Formats: sequence, C-alpha cells, structure tokens
Amino acid sequence: MIILDDLRAEMASYRKEIEELADVLNIEQGKKELEDLNAQTAADGFWDDLENSQKVLQQTKAIEKKIARFNELSGALEDIITLIELSIEEDDDSSIDEIMSEVASFKTRLEEEKLSTLLTGEYDNSNAILTFHAGAGGTEAQDWAEMLYRMYNHWAERHNYKVTLLDYLDGDDAGMKSASILIEGENAYGYMKSESGVHRLVRVSPFDASGRRHTSFAALEVMPEIDDSIEVDIRPEDLEIDAYRSSGAGGQKVNKTSSAIRITHIPSGIVVSCQTQRSQFQNKDYAMKMLRSKLVEIKEREHLEKISDIKGVQREIAWGSQIRSYVFMPYTLAKDHRTGFENGNIQAVMDGDIDGFINAYLKAMSHGTLNK
Repeated sequence: MIILDDLRAEMASYRKEIEELADVLNIEQGKKELEDLNAQTAADGFWDDLENSQKVLQQTKAIEKKIARFNELSGALEDIITLIELSIEEDDDSSIDEIMSEVASFKTRLEEEKLSTLLTGEYDNSNAILTFHAGAGGTEAQDWAEMLYRMYNHWAERHNYKVTLLDYLDGDDAGMKSASILIEGENAYGYMKSESGVHRLVRVSPFDASGRRHTSFAALEVMPEIDDSIEVDIRPEDLEIDAYRSSGAGGQKVNKTSSAIRITHIPSGIVVSCQTQRSQFQNKDYAMKMLRSKLVEIKEREHLEKISDIKGVQREIAWGSQIRSYVFMPYTLAKDHRTGFENGNIQAVMDGDIDGFINAYLKAMSHGTLNK
C-alpha cells in the first residue's frame, strides 16, 4: 500500500494549488458579483432594456461557468483523496487503476484551468476568425495552406469547438489559395491568437518528379469575433461591396450561386469575402463581421486611437519572419521559433496536436520571455 500512501500525500498537496487557483480566479468575488447580477434580473423593468439584459445574462452565464468548473475540479480532488483513503483503510489495491486514471484526469484539468488564467486579454474569451493565405510558390504553397487548414480544423474538433467555413478559394492544381473559418467556443481567440503569423514547411515535394526538397510558406491571420455590443465606426461610404459567383471544390465547400460577397474597406485597403452561406444577406452579414473584427484587431495591435488611422501598409505579411517551422525531411520536427518548444511527432502535430505550442506561448507571454 506504499503506492497509495505516497499518492495520498501527493494529492493532499494539491489542496494548496486549488486554494491559489481560487484566489487567481476570484471565486469569492465572483459569487458576490453573481448575487448582484441575479438581483438585477429580478428587478422591475429589467427586461425592458433588451440590450442591457442580454449583457447581464452573458455576464451571469460566464461567472456561473467559471464557478462551476472550479467546484468540479475542487470536488474531483476531494473525491480522489477519499477514494485513496478508503482503499488504504480496507487494504484493497484493486481500485488502483481507477484511481490513477482519475488522478491523470484531475492533473490535466488543473493544468488547463491554470492556463486559462493566463487569458486576460480583452477579447481572449471571444470566438476566433482564422484566415489562411498561401505564400508564393504556386501548388506547393497552396497545398501547404490546405494542410494548415486541416490541422486547425482537427485542433478545434479535439476541443469540441464549432467550426464554420466562411470563405474558400481553390488552388490552381491542388490545395487552396485562401480560406476563412470561424471557431466558436470559450477562449477560442485566447488560444488561437498565438498561431497568427507565417508557417514554414520543409519536405520532399509530392509534386516534384525529381524528389527534391522544397520550402513553402503560408500565413495565418487570427482575429477575435467582435460582437454587436462593441462600437466600431465604419462609414458606409468607405465600403465597396461586390456580389460575385461562388467557386469551390466540386461544389462541396460552397454554394455555387451569385450570392458571394466581397467587401473592401477603401481607407485601409482591407478586403474580406464570404461565399459559404445560403443567401447573399447571410454572406454579407458574415463578411461585415469579419471586417469589424479585423479592423478592431489591427487597431488594438497597432495601438491606434481610431479605425480611420489604419493604413494598408501595416497589414503586409513579412514572409521571412516565420513563427514556426515544420520539417518532414530529412528528419521530422515542428519547432516554434518564439518559445523554442518542439515536437518530433510531425504527424500528430498535423492532426491537430498543437496544445504544447499554444501552452508554451501563453506561459512565455505571462513570464515575459517570448522571443519576438
């Protein structure tokens, strides 16, 4: 029973981490805020102001979820300790496998919760809009862009996030030239913001009959989905809106009708498009959402006072400044150049196993050790 004695001592030591997590998450303060918000919802005339009532309900839901997650984690720890103590008392080691499984699950959830405390940015809890662009190099780069598109879709599936395809432009012979997706889920932008930048691939090309090694580049833009409660000053006269016929891979990704929408923000030169929804109205709605999100993200990143201060030159991609390299030959390795984190299982990475990179970025950001 020495194993269980040691395990009991180890798990008991986690009580201190749970207490510290409660402080970081402001659980007690959250309970007080919840009381105040519930009092507001019970007040006369609360539902008369629909905009305010929706904000209050969103705040209430967010705090309730945070407290519930913490309580589940804290309860799981106490359940594990109780189970260990019962096994020791009864001198029964038949439940060791079950206990070890619960311990592993608890540690994973605790690490996830601790990482979520690093997401303190204004838009970190928002949904994320990802836009992929193939670099120079024709088919090679377009194939690489589609591989990245697949990787992030798999990552979203692993985390039970919802993915909506907004735009997709086929490559000339393979892959794609560009695409945009919306990833919906708690803290989606907080996690995905670390992935924005240029991604570099080194491999033996399947499109080269000579079997030579090729280097390809693709860029990923990540923006928070900006909801209607945030004021964004976009003047109608600054917009150029075009409708065009959709085009996609055999009609599988998009609806081939004249309902696709392209919106150009004339002052900044920013162009967004959407062609995957059933109607022109829906496509325009999504395209405007993408435009608002992109303008706000650039404004925040460039520390600008007004949307009108955004100029096109600030949006250009520096293809030489990749954030991560993916090597398929002569060895296999994915390495992040900002944090130094690497993973030799390249297939797992391409199947969406990128949490290690994301977590390393968040920790480096919080410690101020990120390589720019």
